[in-house]
Amino acid sequence: MRAQTVSPALFASLDDDVVASGSETVSVPTPSTGETLHELPRSSADDVRDAFARARLAQLAWARVGFAERRRVLLRAHDLILERREMLLDLIQLESGKTRGQAFEEIFAAVSVTRYNALAARKVLRSRPVRSGLPTVATSRVRYRPKGVAGVITPWNFALSLGAMDVIPALAAGCGVVQKADDQGALSILALRRAFIDAGVPAALWAVVAGPAAEVGEALTDVADFICFTGSTATGRTIGEKAGRRLVGASLELGGKNALLVLDDVDPGQAAANAAHAAFSAMGQLCVSVERIYVQRKVAGPFQRALIERLRAARLGSELDFDADFGSLASAAQLARVQAHLDDAVEKGAVVLVGGKHRPDIGPWFFEPTVLTGVTPDMLVYAEETFGAIASLYLVDGDDEAVLAANAGDYGLNAAVFTRSAGRARRVADAIEAGSVNINEGYRGSFASVAAPMGGVKQSGLGRRNGEAGLLRFVEPVTISSTTGLLQLPRTGREYEQQAPLLMLLAQALKALRLR
Repeated sequence: MRAQTVSPALFASLDDDVVASGSETVSVPTPSTGETLHELPRSSADDVRDAFARARLAQLAWARVGFAERRRVLLRAHDLILERREMLLDLIQLESGKTRGQAFEEIFAAVSVTRYNALAARKVLRSRPVRSGLPTVATSRVRYRPKGVAGVITPWNFALSLGAMDVIPALAAGCGVVQKADDQGALSILALRRAFIDAGVPAALWAVVAGPAAEVGEALTDVADFICFTGSTATGRTIGEKAGRRLVGASLELGGKNALLVLDDVDPGQAAANAAHAAFSAMGQLCVSVERIYVQRKVAGPFQRALIERLRAARLGSELDFDADFGSLASAAQLARVQAHLDDAVEKGAVVLVGGKHRPDIGPWFFEPTVLTGVTPDMLVYAEETFGAIASLYLVDGDDEAVLAANAGDYGLNAAVFTRSAGRARRVADAIEAGSVNINEGYRGSFASVAAPMGGVKQSGLGRRNGEAGLLRFVEPVTISSTTGLLQLPRTGREYEQQAPLLMLLAQALKALRLR
């Protein structure tokens, strides 16, 4: 195991960047040992309001510097992330219990998001002319005004990458940010922020607060000009209701019970290897990871055997190197949730195909990747999101049955289809009700496609992050129109009577010319 590149002094330095006026702190443990990693300051509601006040002042200047300067700063931050990648990888692992490979996914996502938004913002958000409904009589332009200061609430599971997906487009669009970090992911967020501050982002423009949701989260959603939330459907629904009452926008990426369809033309061994990663990367603590596996009966036997063999051979660990295949659950609460879902399922008749054991010999919250069969609707694991270490396997006959099973339920965040046929894959993917569908991969194709929108349908959320949609959520479109003076538009009844035939001819001509 290599030596870590972080020290208690670095923890203390990053903790000092939290907006907190008091001396109260909370001990944050590391999943690898359960021991205290650092003491995180607690923010108050007053701290949140102060952070927004300072961010609003900084945002006025940031919006005026223009796209070229924001691009320069963001691209410098991109380079600093790469320069500091070993330190960032260590922090992600120490906070989350992930393997180094799964931590690397976060670094790659963060630099990709930064590069995309730095380069795309001007093209997507520049002022542009649009065709007037009265050509030669009036002209129109659309410009985009930054919404102000966004409130971003980031979960613990992919703190660095999910934070980047919300914060960076806001900065690229000319907005400020006040971000609430989860206790278990605060160091990663603070270290990412430090790279951007060192690159030239004004410190007040991107503030980080930490503390209880009932106080800090409520204060943030009370004053934000736009709200980004990633988390549970229940909490997202509450935030969405508050945003609606305040008439401010919100993007909400919420829960998922993601399905993987294994069609009968796959290579069972290859499909099993990919399915194992799709379900248990980050120990299933990822909004887009797979919890339901639907296997067509023709390949069910060899696929099941290959999946069991793959998971039994996997190495669990959280060392600061690339040796481990799967890491730890992130907390005692996560362990308790996984154990409760497993106990409920087994008590009601489910069968454990592989895994199913807590592994305190490796670390306090390690749990073997677990696959169940015989899962029925009366079990918690059937429709409720476990968010860790358990996937359920079901047999299906044919593509239609697989699609119907995948679409059953309240969620629609991510799905996957495994097949050797490109045409078959597209047909099945088009029929699935989900915000993203991956072919022959669990989630990384769409997760890494930072130019494409990412989000859910049904109870999996509203709005989209990434791509043009991810930038446009942080701006208000403003239409500016002016008349040319070529024709005086009608004002009186007589003038309307005189000009109505002319305007009707104009409408017919525009249709004939196919002009919008």
